[in-house]
Amino acid sequence: MITMFQYPHKLSTFLNNVGDFLGYPTLVFMFITTWLAWILFNIARGQKPLPPGPWGLPVVGNLPFLDPELHSYFSNLAKTFGPIFKLRLGGKVSVVIASPGMAREVLKDQDVTFANRDVPVVVTAMEYGGRDIVFTPYGAEWRMLRKVCVRDMLGHANLDAVYSYRRQEIHNTIKYLYSRKDSPVNVGEVMFLNVLNVITNMLWGGTIQGKERTNIGAEFMQVVAEVTKLLGKPNVSDFFPWLAWLDLQGAKKQMKVVTSKLENIFDKIIDQRTRIDGQKGIGSSNGNTESKDFLQVLLRLKDAGDAKTPLTMDHVKALLMDMVVGGTETASSTVEFAMAEMMNKPEIMKKVQTELENVVGKNAIVEEFHIQKLPYLYAVMKEVLRLHPVLPLMVNHSPSVSSVVANYRIPKGAQVFVNVWAIHRDPSIWQSPLEFLPERFLNGKGDYSGNDFNYLPFGSGRRICAGMAMAEKMVLFSLASLLHSFNWTLPAGEKLEISEKFGIVLKKKTPLIAIPTPRLTDPACYE
Repeated sequence: MITMFQYPHKLSTFLNNVGDFLGYPTLVFMFITTWLAWILFNIARGQKPLPPGPWGLPVVGNLPFLDPELHSYFSNLAKTFGPIFKLRLGGKVSVVIASPGMAREVLKDQDVTFANRDVPVVVTAMEYGGRDIVFTPYGAEWRMLRKVCVRDMLGHANLDAVYSYRRQEIHNTIKYLYSRKDSPVNVGEVMFLNVLNVITNMLWGGTIQGKERTNIGAEFMQVVAEVTKLLGKPNVSDFFPWLAWLDLQGAKKQMKVVTSKLENIFDKIIDQRTRIDGQKGIGSSNGNTESKDFLQVLLRLKDAGDAKTPLTMDHVKALLMDMVVGGTETASSTVEFAMAEMMNKPEIMKKVQTELENVVGKNAIVEEFHIQKLPYLYAVMKEVLRLHPVLPLMVNHSPSVSSVVANYRIPKGAQVFVNVWAIHRDPSIWQSPLEFLPERFLNGKGDYSGNDFNYLPFGSGRRICAGMAMAEKMVLFSLASLLHSFNWTLPAGEKLEISEKFGIVLKKKTPLIAIPTPRLTDPACYE
């Protein structure tokens, strides 16, 4: 989560105050003296040089010059300084990589060295901050969490077991859109709610029902929005770690308040799940064949225990949070970009709808088993992930020891970002890189399992996205249902634009407002 890079110009008041207090001439002299001494020291030791990069100011480094649209800003810097360059952001060194070869060095050749994260201060303020799969340091605890996610929660067999929950929520969304037929709707907003409902239903759909489930869902949506906002807010403590104890912006305090709300929600759901399991005797020798939500799976794993690396209740709550916070905006943003790109090229939307008619039929609803028979829709999703990668700079990697990449030294603890957005638009790799051309991914092309370093929408190596299979199912099922059930047009007088806004998740700068018109002739398909 690339929190410290968002809107650093908001820190200008604080930084000016620092300069006024110490005196800028003094700061300049200290900076130049320290810099020259450090260079001479490293030359004497025979160390590799740091990557090149733009000059910065004393103390604050390159902070004042950052553009909020970092993915494109870094891409332009690479044209001047090359595919690996450094920035000094306050008291931290950040390294940006923008070539497949160097991405391979970091994510495969030296994967273990770069497997850790530089954890934002607000994350450490959470009740179980840093205990999740995203930020836990590489080691036995992280391997245990990874195994729980990939084997016990997000493997294909387990995802298939909770298909009924996904199906129910997708159909609820189609029913809602039918009630708004021929009226403008905010596609991104509708899909965010859809994905949130799908994920929470898979997490605890067998636990919370009826009105109580609706109330918890609304409360959870508000909390997720607050957590996402705090994670994306620039924080002085991240730029200047020695000031973190002061919490100058109150970010840690705010995050503790928000996560206490999460704690209350989780405690309520877990308590109810425990009571249900106790009454039914689930897990006893008599067995039970009912559909299991992910919370049931996690609680059983916790109770089963592992003497060496146990799954604790903190881990359970952290994984639940990862699923909701990490899965909602990523999937909904991908669907919104896909819809915008296809509306911009109606012939592509028509090809998808024709494929759906041939596979599903004109008077039938989409089921998830249809997806494997829709290669063109699959190519559309791959092309969206190329042009608009969900995490354009990935989540940072941080070397556990000083390392060398492309003959440059990367200091221990530095932030390393792989500019996937730039790699995916590199004209030396991709033909017509700025055009939306799903055909480039037909016939099985486009391996995003982390082996093709030209195409890394989900990352690579040990830290590759654990939710890849779930994201694929949710995006494809959602897109297929939206396109099979409705035609989509812009409101009269509106123009379509597909510009991006950098953030924790890459999003459309302007929300997509579109009008759904029913395509299916049988009204029962919308019930």
